[in-house]
Amino acid sequence: MKQFALDYAKSLRKVVVPSNDIAGFIGNGHFMRDALYGINQALELAKNRPFYEAVYMINRVSQDFLIRPMGIFQLIDYVGIDVVQFIMKVMNPHMKDEELHSPILDQLMELGVKGGQQSSGAQKDGFLKYEKGTITAVYDLKKQVYVAVDEFAASCDQELGELPEGHKPWKAAVRIANKDSHFGPYFDAMKQANNTGAKLAVKYGQNSNAIGRRLVSDGVANQDEDVNTVMLTGFFHAYGPINNYFA
Repeated sequence: MKQFALDYAKSLRKVVVPSNDIAGFIGNGHFMRDALYGINQALELAKNRPFYEAVYMINRVSQDFLIRPMGIFQLIDYVGIDVVQFIMKVMNPHMKDEELHSPILDQLMELGVKGGQQSSGAQKDGFLKYEKGTITAVYDLKKQVYVAVDEFAASCDQELGELPEGHKPWKAAVRIANKDSHFGPYFDAMKQANNTGAKLAVKYGQNSNAIGRRLVSDGVANQDEDVNTVMLTGFFHAYGPINNYFA
């Protein structure tokens, strides 16, 4: 049966990545923990500012500074807040020494804010509000309304600071063949930067790296390259989470 599955996948020209039978496997094993980290980082920032501003900032850090196709909150919305909550519920009982749960997701579900997609593929509103695919507002949990990005983005962007020297947007960076030649110097510049965005991004990258390495040490993935392949091909990251860029 295993050989049949491998041969069938090969005939479909699929990239085969083995994973042991552990809740979440590799893709969700990384994504759920990455999402939870993003939510918790936003909560940390929200100690000194409105939560919707914190969501905007972490979303921008995880997309622009870390060069991903979507920020973490947009990705949660894209998958569906209800789906992310459900996956965490499925995984959590199997996690011995960690808690995969977010009260923020529970609160949004109770308010009927679920994200996901229309049958047409259009994005439904979740943490963020979308108009023709563009983020236009962020949900205010306190007032239970969306706050237009134009009302606060400028001050948040100013606090985050400039993107590091050598930055290329995801659409350009994902096509770079020699990853180390670009991302090595880029993240070195980020580590030298003294602005909020860079500091948050380095910590985020370090955590993503740690998640990936734990998937290997826990026996979910057999090797580092398996984790990177899943995130590169399944989540369209421009570089694998297990790297030396954030050391």
